[in-house]
Formats: sequence, C-alpha cells, structure tokens
Amino acid sequence: MLLAFDTATPLVSVAVHDGADVVVELSSDRPMKHGEQLAPLLAEALDRAGIVRQDLTAIAVGVGPGPFTGLRVGLVTARTLAHVLEVPVYGVCSLDVLAVEAAGSGLLGDTDFAVATDARRKEVYLATYAASGERLAGPVVDKPAALATGVPVVGEGAVLYPDAFPHATGPTRPSAGWLARAVAEELAEIVDPDPLYLRRPDAETPRPPKKVS
Repeated sequence: MLLAFDTATPLVSVAVHDGADVVVELSSDRPMKHGEQLAPLLAEALDRAGIVRQDLTAIAVGVGPGPFTGLRVGLVTARTLAHVLEVPVYGVCSLDVLAVEAAGSGLLGDTDFAVATDARRKEVYLATYAASGERLAGPVVDKPAALATGVPVVGEGAVLYPDAFPHATGPTRPSAGWLARAVAEELAEIVDPDPLYLRRPDAETPRPPKKVS
C-alpha cells in the first residue's frame, strides 16, 4: 500500500494506492492550512482505505517547487513516517505530476506542452514537456511575460496569467492520486524527498549588527 501526498500548492492532496490503482483520494478545503490539515487527511485516507499505518509499504511525496512552509510540512511528514515505519519514501517534482496527469488523460494528443504553477509575487514556476509527459526543460521561476508561450499550458499559472499563456488546459493543481500512479507505474523521475526550492526564502538569517562608529 502506497500513501501519497502533495503540499506544494495552497491545498493539500492525499491518496492511497493499493498496487493496482488509487483507492482513496482526498483534498483539503481550506487553503494555506497545511500544518493543520495534513495529519487529519492522512488519517481519514487510511481509514477510508481500511488500513492502518503499519500496512503501508511506501510513501510518495511532492517535492515542489512551491511555498517554503507548505513544502516543509509535507516533506518532514513523509520522512518521519518513512523512518518510523521503515519504508522507502519517493519524491517527485510536483510539476511532473501535473504533466503525467495531462499526458495520461489524453488531453493534449501528440502536442508538446508546458506546466505553470503559481509562484506568488506575480511569478510562475514553469517546465516544458514532451507529449509523453517527459520533462524537456526546467523548472524555472520568472515573470509570466518572460516565460510566455503559445503551446498548451497545464496548471494554475495558465489560469492566472492568460495573456502570457493563452492556451490553458487542465489539470490546474497536482493530484496525489496521479502522484501515486507516477511512482507505482514509474511514470516520472524519482528524486530524494528534499524540497525543490527555486529562490531564496523570505525569512533570512539576521546579519550581524553594524558596528557603532
């Protein structure tokens, strides 16, 4: 049994995969409440699947890019669960999860595409993909105008900035169900469960006080 979750966007997504397919998928209903909602969602997902933590054989987690606080909540939880249960933990770029869903759903046919998610500060995270869902370049973070493209664009970034990405298509946010499929079926690159940060955090270590002259 594989437990998967992603906290790279304002809403938490959780899923359970039984080795054949996703049997439970849940999403939070309040944005930016990762710390408050992840644990209850995980407990509910296990309960709905009729299993306990000791039944899990692996953990899958989205590594971003995304907001620092949200990513930390998900990744610390994933590493802690994996350590306690002595099971492996697999990380996947959250943009890759969106790409796998877009390619797997047959939304784009044989067309190369991009994935753009909200990076705040009026910026987006963006990566480009082959029609198969294989990542070609990125991810990067920049202003939408600097990354503007005429190819189809999956993700919330395309919805937020239609002038830069006029050919928006679904899905808009990474799904834990597709994260689980990506790991179980080896549809995306597996990485270490470390946060994929593309810029410095807002909170920085205070600098030494200036000497008084």
